[in-house]
Amino acid sequence: MKKILKPLVMGVIMALTTVAVQAADYTIRATANSNENDEDYDGLVVFKNYVESASNGAIAVELFIGTQLCSKGAECLQGVADGSIDVYISTSGGAAGIFPYVQILDVPYLMSDDRIAEHVLSGDFTRKLRAMALKDSGNKIRLMTVGNTGGWRNFANTKRRVQNPGDMSGLKIRTVVADLPQELVRALGASPTPIPWPELFTSFQTGVVEGSKNGITDIMGMKFPDAGLKYVTLDGHAYMGALWWMNNDKFMSMPEGLRTVVADGFYQLQQATFASPKRKSIQAYADFVAGGGDLYVPTPAEKAAFKKAAAPVYDWFKSNVDGGEEVFNAFTAAVNKAEADVGGGRSKDIN
Repeated sequence: MKKILKPLVMGVIMALTTVAVQAADYTIRATANSNENDEDYDGLVVFKNYVESASNGAIAVELFIGTQLCSKGAECLQGVADGSIDVYISTSGGAAGIFPYVQILDVPYLMSDDRIAEHVLSGDFTRKLRAMALKDSGNKIRLMTVGNTGGWRNFANTKRRVQNPGDMSGLKIRTVVADLPQELVRALGASPTPIPWPELFTSFQTGVVEGSKNGITDIMGMKFPDAGLKYVTLDGHAYMGALWWMNNDKFMSMPEGLRTVVADGFYQLQQATFASPKRKSIQAYADFVAGGGDLYVPTPAEKAAFKKAAAPVYDWFKSNVDGGEEVFNAFTAAVNKAEADVGGGRSKDIN
């Protein structure tokens, strides 16, 4: 009896799913160049569930994880612009070629912790980036929200514990092929060395590079300790922001009620990506230390020394990035407001 019922039940479920898809008035094709273990995927699953449920089936969300629809930032954003892709998630580096000012998320030591970062990225600063991107894309590419993809970037290396900027001197640090991270590494006295991500494990083994600037989940996921990476300094120089883009024509083609559902769906996605790296990093840090890794937390004075050494990067960003000064000023103003708001709340909570 069970063998007869199971195919019957599965057939009913498949039929209902087909009806639901056919009944949808809008279909959103969303892609992330990652995998099902990534925070981006966690966010998309939450987004899909919320939007399909809250729209009562009027919107269907199709997920394409990996490189099925596109493989690189510029290519994927072009797909968003021309409508072949509805939703795409990029890092700031992946979008910098089209929207250079989003690199503000990589400018070091401007945000102190998760509460400040989440406050900033949930407010009007993100709306300002949205307006700038819409203008620069001819009203085609809409920034929906900024979440997180991997926690915070920290310096890691194969040679020694880094407690202050002087300890960075001479280290060959892997960067992406972008000016801003290279300016940061130079400002701290190290040597930036652009290396493709798939080649980094071997580059550690052979000494082509001696360090990197990554989140702990990436470090452990890629098994970099097996290649000799032994030292991680929790300097938290950059929040690993994830920019979620949508085709503006698709978004604006929906009635206001469904646009509200989609916007709320991105809020749900943002909250999921804020939370996911925090949970995943717990085990990653434990595994790093258990494997003999050296995990160092800088003192407030040491953290201030890193920020002071990185100050030339601020001037470089404002002078060399299109829209840099405007975005830098808006961002630092948002951080100041967040610090006042969060600080005020903390004071009420502890007194």
